[in-house]
Amino acid sequence: MEMSASNAQCEQKRLDALARYDILDTPREEAFDRITRLVRRILKVPMATVTFLDGHRQWFKAREGVANCEDERRIAFCDMTIRENAPLIVTDASADPRFASNPLVTGAPHLRFYAGIPLRTSEGQNIGTLCALGTAPRAIDPGEIAILSDLASIVMNELELRLLASTDGLTGALARRAFREEAARALALAQRHRHEVSCIAFDLDHFKTINDTHGHAAGDAVLSGTAATCRNLLRQSDLFGRIGGEEFAVLLPHTGRDAALGVAEKLREAIAAQRFDGTDGPFTATASFGIAAAAPSGDIDALLRAADEALYAAKETGRNRCVVNQTGLSAGASLGRRVLKAGSIVFNGGKSVIDCTVRRLSEQGASLAVTSTAGVPERFKLAIEADAFSRACQIARKAGTEIDVQFAA
Repeated sequence: MEMSASNAQCEQKRLDALARYDILDTPREEAFDRITRLVRRILKVPMATVTFLDGHRQWFKAREGVANCEDERRIAFCDMTIRENAPLIVTDASADPRFASNPLVTGAPHLRFYAGIPLRTSEGQNIGTLCALGTAPRAIDPGEIAILSDLASIVMNELELRLLASTDGLTGALARRAFREEAARALALAQRHRHEVSCIAFDLDHFKTINDTHGHAAGDAVLSGTAATCRNLLRQSDLFGRIGGEEFAVLLPHTGRDAALGVAEKLREAIAAQRFDGTDGPFTATASFGIAAAAPSGDIDALLRAADEALYAAKETGRNRCVVNQTGLSAGASLGRRVLKAGSIVFNGGKSVIDCTVRRLSEQGASLAVTSTAGVPERFKLAIEADAFSRACQIARKAGTEIDVQFAA
């Protein structure tokens, strides 16, 4: 995704604005799903998305009628939308020279109609889009565009309110952003005074099934009840936050790994002992837990990542259990500060380029996100145009769509 120096700086400002909302890769939420359902019903289209674009992809916070949760940015209609200051309307993509050869037109899902409204911050940065999509050509009238624009404003209002909120309205737990900020301060204090600190991440098991079986009101009761149960067992000095749809985190000052495991087991047992009223009578819920202890020089993102890795191990080994991250912080922990930058993986003498998003960056290395690790060589050059940055590097770790690299000396 080559661009001029000035365009690269504008793109970095856009990514900085996107990073402030801390929305990427969060679970689906009813507040946004409701918007895409309205788009489908009002415009009578088969597909609708709330989309955010980072350095290499378009990622769907909400989607209706769309199978994938993300696509490559280079083929995304939304990539053109965020470059405009007005809605992008395509009535027949197969007859539009800008899109006729696009893989999303020539192949699945065979797009023909597209209407995209930029999701614009109060500072004027387009961080994403609200989209209506169809597989047949169609026109759209000014009234329908106005409705889409109003719904896009509602999406942005929701994001802005989250920036202002320090507590989650449903559960009373710290909101995701507030938890990260408070936990970062607590972790820095622990490192300064050399005392132990641990983190617990837990996720309610099969929560979608609860919603589907008993309804969203019952799901909300599980979330609020679980939060209340956990607060009753935690100390006042512990930090408790809701960091995703059904995912929570706890920071435990003055607590080592073994003691944190004991806390997690108490929380797990208390959650499993709860009873809730459902459509077919009382039901129960369980949760899976991951535990990690902080390293002397670790940061909150690395600590959360380590706890999250243990949480997924708990899910993979049967759920309703606690797993401790025995290896300490993951490989990404030493890769510097958390960033959001558009990058390029350059190899084959500069003839081959793969777009990426730089997630962490230090003097020693970086953590990258890509659409696919297929075709990425062991050695390449990482370029960040906005920073006039270019370093030779070698892959240290691959995990899913993430790559950790070490820079050559």
